Amino acid sequence: MANSRAFALVPLLICVLSCHAAVSYAAAPVPAKEDFFGCLVKAIPARLLYAKSSPAFPTVLAQTIRNSRWSSPQNVQPLYIITPTNASHIQSAVVCGRRHAVRLRVRSGGHDYEGLSYRSERPEEFAVVDLNKMRAVSVDVKARTAWVDSGAQLGELYYTIAKNSPVLAFPAGVCPTIGVGGNFAGGGFGMLLRKYGIAAENVIDVKVVDANGTLLDKSSMSADHFWAVRGGGGESFGIVVSWQVNLLPVPPTVTVFQIPKTVREGAVELVNKWQLVGPALPDDLMIRIIAFGDTAKFEGMYLGTCKTLTPLMTSKFPELGMNASHCNEMPWIKSVPFIHLGKQATLFDLLNRNNTFKPFAEYKSDYVYQPVPKTVWAQIFVWLVKPGAGIMIMDPYGAAISATPEAATPFPHRMGVLFNIQYVNYWFDEAGGAAPLQWSKDMYRFMEPYVSKNPRQAYANYRDIDLGRNEVVNDVSTYASGKVWGEKYFKGNFQRLAITKGKVDPQDYFRNEQSIPPLLAK
Repeated sequence: MANSRAFALVPLLICVLSCHAAVSYAAAPVPAKEDFFGCLVKAIPARLLYAKSSPAFPTVLAQTIRNSRWSSPQNVQPLYIITPTNASHIQSAVVCGRRHAVRLRVRSGGHDYEGLSYRSERPEEFAVVDLNKMRAVSVDVKARTAWVDSGAQLGELYYTIAKNSPVLAFPAGVCPTIGVGGNFAGGGFGMLLRKYGIAAENVIDVKVVDANGTLLDKSSMSADHFWAVRGGGGESFGIVVSWQVNLLPVPPTVTVFQIPKTVREGAVELVNKWQLVGPALPDDLMIRIIAFGDTAKFEGMYLGTCKTLTPLMTSKFPELGMNASHCNEMPWIKSVPFIHLGKQATLFDLLNRNNTFKPFAEYKSDYVYQPVPKTVWAQIFVWLVKPGAGIMIMDPYGAAISATPEAATPFPHRMGVLFNIQYVNYWFDEAGGAAPLQWSKDMYRFMEPYVSKNPRQAYANYRDIDLGRNEVVNDVSTYASGKVWGEKYFKGNFQRLAITKGKVDPQDYFRNEQSIPPLLAK
């Protein structure tokens, strides 16, 4: 938990920073007849700028939207889209935005579940900085590090790492089309979470443009600022241009298995057993569950060979009946498309940025600390066959992800967590959302007695606007309104995030409906 006594100098620092900020923003007079676009084109090539009136604007806006619920014109859309190719373009966008009272929202991969990186629920003038053109990845095998731009997708990062070394990897999300910037900013976990934790805790440096338009790195930013951008969610603390990460060892061969079990085949009993076994397995073994209809699919990845895995499974989880016939041995990099797309997937699928799967979707999440009763699992499978039913993805914790102290990063879901639940619901007709949305709402309510409490926790990267929205008073998001949803994502770390926001962006320039509000000393 963040210790408020560690911030005894906050009042003085906030006063100094606030005064400095006010002077900085007021010091640059607005040239006669200059508007926001006119300011931009002085520093950014016009080919990288798209006004709302531009014929290409709808295509560029929709290019990486993954949730079709937020692609309709009824959503409050940006006035401009800026597609920078270097950090100086981002700096200029911030300076121009401050000068002309145009806020910036930032998009990396477009997987933002609520679309707040490119839409606004409240009427306001804003532009989107779309990092699609900034996706360089540079690997240093000797140092076991890499620099990756925020606009790169995870698949591009994984592919480039493996191209340089087949025995190095990085622990981030499962889906290859997720943008690096958004994934790292909210935590980032996948099939290596039990071995190496989350992406954010393996970040060792960043390049970030702050609310003054200054380009910072770890050496020139405060320790709190560096802490906040690695898991504190979104663009609340500036625009992260690129990330330096530690690369981590994996064996030449990993083993993947997928074992579906229906209710008739004992799914209820197996899931009931898994909730205790999964978090207690050795850190080299990850077994998650995708539950849909009357089926639970047990999906595992083991950092080793089938020969070693089969006796381990016989010892630790014999009820599942895993044997050598279930094994799929491969290099780690091939396990990424295999798990995401299936046996027919290839490495080139990791580089595919033209994702045509863009359903209408609703997402929610939970954390489980106490075993769910077996009778409740039976009821859950009844829920999963109801009209409008979605699916449940359950990731076991324990090992590395649970060993890190809660306050080490903003991501607080650590010791004691058995597993995380993601509730996912898709539909493909804009008018067909009533039943799926109702199911998601009812299922979430049904699960309340069996998940974390005070607060009921959620994962920041599974953004859920139903948890709460910021209220803006005197042009600043209020701490009280942010705390409602913020403690669900960040628990006791939320206050430290808000204090840090008050230091680095006291005027709340970088904001959306669920951005960290500034907590200013009275």
